[in-house]
Amino acid sequence: MSVSYKSIQWNRQKLIYDAILLGTVGLYIYIFLTVASNMGTGLDLRGIRIRAYGSAAFILLNVILSIGPLTRLDKRFYPLLFNRRHMGVTMFFLALIHAIGLNIPMLPFKVDGVLTWYHDFGNLEPLVSLFVGNTEYGDFIRFPFESLGAAALVIFFIMAATSHDFWLVNLTAPIWKALHMGVYLAYGLVVSHVILGPLQTNNHIFLTVAVGISLIWIVGLHLFTALRETKLDQPTTGATDEAGFVEVGSIAEIPENRAKIVTLASERVAIFKYDGKLSAVSNVCQHQNGPLGEGKIIDGCITCPWHGYQYLPNEGASPPPFIEKIPTFEVRVVGDRIWVDPLAKPPGTPVEPAVI
Repeated sequence: MSVSYKSIQWNRQKLIYDAILLGTVGLYIYIFLTVASNMGTGLDLRGIRIRAYGSAAFILLNVILSIGPLTRLDKRFYPLLFNRRHMGVTMFFLALIHAIGLNIPMLPFKVDGVLTWYHDFGNLEPLVSLFVGNTEYGDFIRFPFESLGAAALVIFFIMAATSHDFWLVNLTAPIWKALHMGVYLAYGLVVSHVILGPLQTNNHIFLTVAVGISLIWIVGLHLFTALRETKLDQPTTGATDEAGFVEVGSIAEIPENRAKIVTLASERVAIFKYDGKLSAVSNVCQHQNGPLGEGKIIDGCITCPWHGYQYLPNEGASPPPFIEKIPTFEVRVVGDRIWVDPLAKPPGTPVEPAVI
């Protein structure tokens, strides 16, 4: 959690996941090269390879952007969320190969990229040629779409370089989160890059349809999920007692070692039932704003379903030596009804659990 860092946190699960990921990417590139070589695309093998790596990166980007909303709709997608960072780093390297190629002396082959192929035959350095070779920014047809791809690649590099929890802690969660929200800007740049570039010379409708489906899917999925989340944020309208506590439901509604999520004073609160007691904490994990109320009690601790961060339910603090803290709330039980004070206690404040 917040105490020590490892350069790459690999375990057996992640090794299996990475093997499947890399195997799938390799299979896709092989199929793309085989099919495209026989479709009469008008490209030579080097051009086909460039598009193979670029399209693989684009598909992974779509998968990455789909994982977050899908986990909000169905918990079965959580395993993808646990390993999304490795997918993001893989996507960056595919985009990098698409841009600059791959030429490692130890490998028996090399792959030309956009810079090493399309911009390597003039008097200018390839990188300089990329930005000054075409300056028709006011022309839709001749727009220098390569600059859009280059801007997206810079964003992907920043995200890949800061993907480890070391940067999350040292940049602080709000800054780190805002930085990684740049993926949506990068997605817009990539879509524009494809529309203004490959689609202008595309000989097959498949690419046009694929990009259109991608755009509709990503925008539609995010809008649908956002509307659903907005409904969940409707404030709980239970009765209020003289002390300001709000009635939020019955004990029977909450399974053992699980939680019910309610919205009080514009904040989501997770009420956990465990060992004959009830405790309420903020629903937001301090790691990456994960939904704690969708997790469960494991070894006496609230465990975030996203990355496994843990908090003591009656304290809102991670067990030593970890230091993460979340706000807590007072809970009362009257008969079989649950009452919660909507005013949050400071993060890490111990609160006596309500005995059932």
